[in-house]
Amino acid sequence: MPTSKVRTYSLISHEAVHLISNLIKVARKERQYTAQEVAERAGISRGLLQRIEKGDLKCSIGAVFEVAAIVGVKLFDAEATTLMKHILHIEEKLALLPKSVHKRTKVVDDDF
Repeated sequence: MPTSKVRTYSLISHEAVHLISNLIKVARKERQYTAQEVAERAGISRGLLQRIEKGDLKCSIGAVFEVAAIVGVKLFDAEATTLMKHILHIEEKLALLPKSVHKRTKVVDDDF
């Protein structure tokens, strides 16, 4: 049986996931949605929803975003027009940047 690779995460990642997981749990309970209802609407298992709400860093970001949207947690400035403006701005910026980044190797001229 293959062993799973241990992944380490920064403190900021732990804190961000802790925050979003608690926001999701609070929003779900305030709206009086059961875990099963939210899981069904998101198309995920109840177990995955429980892992999201516990702050498991290995959960799919798409699943986390979908659950957040279902329970009404705003991740960004979630108005459609503002969000689209941000997307277009970033896409314009990406178009100007190179498609890939390579480390430059400095050629040493040691011919004296």
